[in-house]
Amino acid sequence: MTVSTELDESTWKRRLGEGAAQLGVQLDAAQGDLLWRFSHLLRERNAHINLTSIVSLEGILTLHMLDSLSVASHLGDARKVIDVGTGGGFPGIPLAVACPERQFTLIDGTQKKIRFVSEAIEALGIGNATALAARAENLPKQDRFEAVVVRAVGTLPDVLHNVSRLVAPGGRLLAMKGRMPADEITALPRGWHAAVSRLQVPGLDAERHVVSLTRVNESLGTRTGRKE
Repeated sequence: MTVSTELDESTWKRRLGEGAAQLGVQLDAAQGDLLWRFSHLLRERNAHINLTSIVSLEGILTLHMLDSLSVASHLGDARKVIDVGTGGGFPGIPLAVACPERQFTLIDGTQKKIRFVSEAIEALGIGNATALAARAENLPKQDRFEAVVVRAVGTLPDVLHNVSRLVAPGGRLLAMKGRMPADEITALPRGWHAAVSRLQVPGLDAERHVVSLTRVNESLGTRTGRKE
């Protein structure tokens, strides 16, 4: 007989809340319920279209929800945030649920994925998030965001080439990475400064880092990254 090891609702929500608190994010019961419901919407739709290879509740909790929330403390005072290449809604939806005071735009070039994200936002009533089928380089030139977040989307030089135009004056690009991307930082173009912070995702042993890229005066030359 096969014994199910799936997390039950109360355990999943408890671990979500505890893990989020370790990341400096306080989730109330309503927010925890929204993310629980979103995890089930993801699993249900994933049975029909390929949204993610992570399908267990344990995996969704750690590798999607908590991993997404790990960057929340790096958003600073940004009120307009864009998640570029959101895929199945990460990190955009967990961040939008956790940060109702901010406005989130989630974009992806894959129609089936962004359609799911849009439907999930509507079904869950997440009023501070909007999903668009678009690529960063095709957004209107006037669109600018105080924080541009990318997760597992190409090398830093490539990402910067595609999304730098979206970073508002004084804003930042937050690139979520696994291992410390030293070679990618060295290859960054002039005029950008990289600050690297290690992320500690509860329940995850693998390395996680966030690279915060900000504009600097061109006359200062190429700046190398510093690790915080």
